Amino acid sequence: MRYFVQFSYFGKAYHGWQNQPNAITVQEILEKALSTLLREKVEVVGAGRTDAGVHAKQMFCHMDVGSISDSDELVYRLNAFLPDDIAVQAIFPVADTAHARFDAVERTYEYWLVREKSPFLFDYAHLVKHPLNLPAMNRTAQLMLNYTDFECFSKSNTDVKTFKCDVREAVWTVDKDKWVFTITADRFLRNMVRAVVGTLLDVGQGKMSPEDIHKVIASKDRGEAGVSVPAKGLYLTKVSYPKEIFDEQKG
Repeated sequence: MRYFVQFSYFGKAYHGWQNQPNAITVQEILEKALSTLLREKVEVVGAGRTDAGVHAKQMFCHMDVGSISDSDELVYRLNAFLPDDIAVQAIFPVADTAHARFDAVERTYEYWLVREKSPFLFDYAHLVKHPLNLPAMNRTAQLMLNYTDFECFSKSNTDVKTFKCDVREAVWTVDKDKWVFTITADRFLRNMVRAVVGTLLDVGQGKMSPEDIHKVIASKDRGEAGVSVPAKGLYLTKVSYPKEIFDEQKG
């Protein structure tokens, strides 16, 4: 049977989500835990990949295993077995054709900045001491919504069929002692969000004008965009699926 697993993780200790031969990843840890508790070899397919050091508040994967009689009990046992920086929230049956990656219709990321040094947010947010023009950063973010080709923000030499993304939201907000950039799209390119944030910070510091974003995007050149900000401030916060995925639960 096919099951979806909803989980979250703090990415500092991991070299991203996807299995790699010589580095510890979230996928490896989750598969080992599931294989041990279910007493069968379990391979999972994630909703996407996150790079080294990136976090996920909401992530999904699917797996094909024998029937699970008590999913709540399995969630409880998994959380006792997994390290403290990975947590499972739910396991539920879906149709055999449901796919954690290909059926996802929307993803949302947040990037966290702090404006003053904070020992309590050091591992959670990127410190930017320079003065920043928040209205200019938000104007630039809104201008981005007019485009679909974001090759300029993609990691160089990425093997993808298309650089097109439907970006539906891009906005900065202030939440007490941190600034939060929220961006939602149907899909994201590798390193895209961190490159977008780096470019918006260039605007905020006056190195670029909001209107410069037009020539940056038109260039399709990663070198024209800003530097990638550190991974520690990036969070995958939501993965959305068609309602039918959840309606097809069998128990």
